[in-house]
Amino acid sequence: MPSFHSLRVSVTDRCNLRCQYCMGPEGVSWMRPEEILTFEEIARVAAAAVGLGVKKLRITGGEPLVRQGVEDLVAMLAALSGLEDLALTTNGVLLAGKAKGLKAAGLKRVTVSLDTLRPERFEQITGQDRLEQVWAGMEAALAAGLAPLKINVVLLRGQNDDEVLDFVRLAAARRIEVRFIERMPFPAKAAAHEGCGLPVRESEVQAKIEQEFGPLRPIPRENAWSGPARVYAVPGNGGRVGFISPLSEPFCESCGRMRLTPEGKLRACLASETELDLKGPLRAGASQEEIQALLNQALAAKPQQHAAHFASVERAMSRIGG
Repeated sequence: MPSFHSLRVSVTDRCNLRCQYCMGPEGVSWMRPEEILTFEEIARVAAAAVGLGVKKLRITGGEPLVRQGVEDLVAMLAALSGLEDLALTTNGVLLAGKAKGLKAAGLKRVTVSLDTLRPERFEQITGQDRLEQVWAGMEAALAAGLAPLKINVVLLRGQNDDEVLDFVRLAAARRIEVRFIERMPFPAKAAAHEGCGLPVRESEVQAKIEQEFGPLRPIPRENAWSGPARVYAVPGNGGRVGFISPLSEPFCESCGRMRLTPEGKLRACLASETELDLKGPLRAGASQEEIQALLNQALAAKPQQHAAHFASVERAMSRIGG
């Protein structure tokens, strides 16, 4: 049976930005509140997963900070015995007002999704003029001790790929880690949209960095559940950069993740439409042992493949959980 050491929990499909490569040019329809798992239901699934040996939980969305009272969920999850890492991925827009509360509730660190450092481009990519709020959010996270802070950059050819060196310099200046992500070609409507840009391969990005700073030095993985990023030190710069490259450097064979969608579907593979319903059993009074059996069932069905096949994925990332 494949390993299972990390669970990504999407708490909402809603978002306060409109990135076309995530939602597509037509956007998405929101789920009704009653369709989405309660915090208590999420905590039950998380407890079952930790009981099976999961060491890492990550709260995602949509944008998780638009979910009212998300700090209460953080506190529930932080209290789970055996959990070693509790993180959250956010677009940073609301982070300035929530960083202290999230840290107090038990959150260890945050990752901010930020695809450009230029205000005009930020509005073009996200549909909103909110870059200043994101900057304030990152400053607040660092001040609150939500560290190490990481930035995820989805590179889009012809839109932001000329900012690679700017991000590397930012990593050094603020002692943070910047991770460059190859855009995954789904959902199909978004991938085909001309405004989304073609993906930029890892080899291109690495060559550009090394031309400026010299050969990158690999940093060993911290543990078996560190995630798919390959991380490097930048010589003469002091920054750290990572690459997440599902297209050119697939990592399916070592993937130990599963995803819990906002409405309680367990998804063992991001690129597979196969999902297992947990909401029904939860609301029917399933025991922790029964939930664990369902987790193991989903894990056993996890595709065994070298590389993910995204062509058939129609569901928007905001409805899966990043």
